[in-house]
Amino acid sequence: MGKREFVEEMKLEFIVPVFMVKDVESAARTAHPYEEIAFEWLAIENNATLYGAGAVGELKEPLEFKVFLDRIKTIFGTTLKYTAPPRGTVQRIAVCGGSGSFLLDAAKAVEADIFITSDYKYHQFFDADGTISILDIGHFESEQFTIDLIADRLSEKFPKFAVLKTAVNTNPIQYY
Repeated sequence: MGKREFVEEMKLEFIVPVFMVKDVESAARTAHPYEEIAFEWLAIENNATLYGAGAVGELKEPLEFKVFLDRIKTIFGTTLKYTAPPRGTVQRIAVCGGSGSFLLDAAKAVEADIFITSDYKYHQFFDADGTISILDIGHFESEQFTIDLIADRLSEKFPKFAVLKTAVNTNPIQYY
């Protein structure tokens, strides 16, 4: 009968996209100092299928298109690129932070007056087809308030949790 041996062990846990599982397992086996590695893969399912990119909201009262643009320009502090509005007012608004052109059909389907997003290419603006106004406010600009929103939500849900926000400006674009 052999002698029982006790050794110090380390447990590592990773969240890995499914397509990388084999690569991670191979790297772990290569780095492991013993002949046999103990591991277990657990699938984490995303059951939150009601959530996705983008949001739709409605103003209590319609705003004149120009007044709406002035407010967006002031709030986001940026220049605006947009297509002509189908109506002279804005009430229903679709929004997607970052590159959201893939959601234009969804914005049209909910009959939004305007779709606020970023990174539209010249020819993509034609896809508005006079049925919706596309408003490109810039990628960084469309996401600039995210850090504060997440930090506020974390502080609200976990009041004893220290929330630290970065002070690094990640916008590589300079404006003149």
